[in-house]
Amino acid sequence: MRIVGRSMLSALKRLSVSHQNQTILARSSSVRSAQRNPESQSQRSVHSQFGKMSLPERKPFTPDFFFRQLFDGESSTYSYLLADLKTGEAVIIDPVLEQAKRDAQLVKELGFKLKYSTGSGWLRELTGCQSVIAATSGAKADCHLKGGDHVDFGSHVIDTLATPGHTNGCMSYVIKDQGCVFTGDTLLIRGCGRTDFQEGSPKNLYENVHSKIFTLPDSYRIYPAHDYKGQLESSVWEEKRYNPRLTKDLEEFIKIMENLNLPYPKKIDASLPANRECGVNDIPKE
Repeated sequence: MRIVGRSMLSALKRLSVSHQNQTILARSSSVRSAQRNPESQSQRSVHSQFGKMSLPERKPFTPDFFFRQLFDGESSTYSYLLADLKTGEAVIIDPVLEQAKRDAQLVKELGFKLKYSTGSGWLRELTGCQSVIAATSGAKADCHLKGGDHVDFGSHVIDTLATPGHTNGCMSYVIKDQGCVFTGDTLLIRGCGRTDFQEGSPKNLYENVHSKIFTLPDSYRIYPAHDYKGQLESSVWEEKRYNPRLTKDLEEFIKIMENLNLPYPKKIDASLPANRECGVNDIPKE
């Protein structure tokens, strides 16, 4: 057995205390650094998880903003019920005529007052809301919008973007405070609206997407009017990088769109006249 002298024990104790003090100082320095710059710490965390590809941080919805994505299976259409939870005022974007009763019932159950609907005369009749639509669509509505107009519900504001290309009346709706854009038939998830009928123009669609939607912050969520593969949303960052059509130059994009050889849309001959009348003539007689 080896016996350690008192002088050796004292030296070991001093070394142990010194090491503990250094550890405490290092931890305190790390905490102060994190407190001074919590955002950079968050960014490092994202970088460590994804390597060189760091997804832009998305803005969370504010507590007073209600969002509900609805779906029509037959047409693969997304509709969006948005509301101010403080005032109860609500809007519906991209409603489907055949789902008007469903949407009106949901609004009633949640205790909202539907202020605006982007189309669907039947919703107008069921709820007393005002219909809004692009002036360039040539459709009937209570309010005709042009690019740059604002639509408010409670304290929330929708900025309108004229984004024709699929049709002359296509609009996109931006809510800056929530960091999102509703792109209708113009920009889809990894795709876009077809341009081979009803006033379609691949050049107009391409230029409007690139100049008005792709110039929004990368973190903005994209909510389209349709999806055929079960995807719910995208982002400006994603579509600028991975959209197989709109990442091409204009000339190649036009060639792609002119050679899609898509089948004639179902119900298009009935839908176009109905859209111009906001579906009023197609309201079921009960």
